Amino acid sequence: MIARAVEKYVRMSPRKVRYVIEPLRQKTVSQALNILSSVNRRAAKPVFKAIASAFANARQADPTLNEDQVVISQLFADGGPTWKRHRAAAFGRAVMILKRTSHITVVLDRINGRRPEAAPVAQHQTAAPAKRGGRKPAATRRPSGKKPVARKKRAAAGKKA
Repeated sequence: MIARAVEKYVRMSPRKVRYVIEPLRQKTVSQALNILSSVNRRAAKPVFKAIASAFANARQADPTLNEDQVVISQLFADGGPTWKRHRAAAFGRAVMILKRTSHITVVLDRINGRRPEAAPVAQHQTAAPAKRGGRKPAATRRPSGKKPVARKKRAAAGKKA
């Protein structure tokens, strides 16, 4: 890591920012800025600003650096604090409006005279998706060999025999 920049409290959902930063990982700074200049998304502006800031931080340490000599090694958007607002709803109720914010982090590395490889991207650990289908857990299954008990139908109220 030669430089790092964090853009905090960006008033945008992290999901929308991640959509923009996904194609920028493991690209040089010049490639990433070219891609961002043609992206028609509102999240492109703060991401552009964060990458430019990280490159400026790298130039502070080594003024001879060029945009083609530096690669984006890590780029991720974390959730920031969520603003909570209320909106009037039907029948006198109120519903919560969540105004999400993001923290955009950029980490730069030197290329070392070769093109960047598709290295594994450092991402946050998420839970594995639930499996669909298959057998139920043993605790919720009916014991084998027993048939289900038939329920008695209730007599309709008001009917006479």
